[in-house]
Amino acid sequence: MGVFKAAAVQMRSGTSVERNVADMARLIREAAAQGATYIQTPEMTGALLRDKEARAASFVPEDRDLVVSAARRLASELGVFVHIGSTAILRADGKIANRALLFSPEGKTLASYDKIHMFDVDLDNGESWRESAAYEPGTQAVVSEVNGAKLGFAVCYDLRFPQLFRSEALAGAEVLTVPAAFTRQTGEAHWHVLLRARAIENGAFVVAAAQGGLHEDGRETYGHSLIIDPWGRILAEADHDEPGVVVAEIDPSQSAAVRRKVPNLKNAREFSVRVAGSDVKLRGAAS
Repeated sequence: MGVFKAAAVQMRSGTSVERNVADMARLIREAAAQGATYIQTPEMTGALLRDKEARAASFVPEDRDLVVSAARRLASELGVFVHIGSTAILRADGKIANRALLFSPEGKTLASYDKIHMFDVDLDNGESWRESAAYEPGTQAVVSEVNGAKLGFAVCYDLRFPQLFRSEALAGAEVLTVPAAFTRQTGEAHWHVLLRARAIENGAFVVAAAQGGLHEDGRETYGHSLIIDPWGRILAEADHDEPGVVVAEIDPSQSAAVRRKVPNLKNAREFSVRVAGSDVKLRGAAS
């Protein structure tokens, strides 16, 4: 299991898929030029569209998606792993997935992950989102392999559900991924602390490529793409919301070392919760 460089690509995706793909390609090339062999883009790399009709018109199956074909081509051309943080994909059943995809240096699809937790929230200042109105949630956690390291998948709002990351860590993931389009409001409050917590509690690296800035559809995202080590230290950060690339070295043996120091994955015990004299099964609790 060797040391490798990981890159988090920060974008400001707009309403044009073609323009976003061009921006993605430029930034992936920049990351590869800096020596990164694993390159992650943010959630909704393909487009950020609030208009329902325009959004629906942009949905196509995976085999016709411009982001997918460009990422596959870039992975093969540059000889790197390309992880599309997510893009909207039309499924065979007619439903829409918020889907992450990982491509090998040969351009082959190694893994795909459909975002499980939908961002249905009502924030301060009238900011409200209903992701479940547009997308079908996934039902399966995914762990794949990059440069000999096991890599666990998540997308954005998944970050607030630690049981997902714990399940992937127990399955051997040394690198956890959180490509995102965090709103500015939630990002300023929670982005850094949640990402560092997921790294610390699982003894794993975290790579989180983010959307940033004021988008064409009117939304504003936080940026601050991060790469964090298993001790919770920030190795690289885009300390702004502008498009760009951050790169850091990933040594999977550091994950094993931290897990030996603080073996909380191994020391975890099963327990029940007793409320008013009755045992209660908690929704979403890790088994």
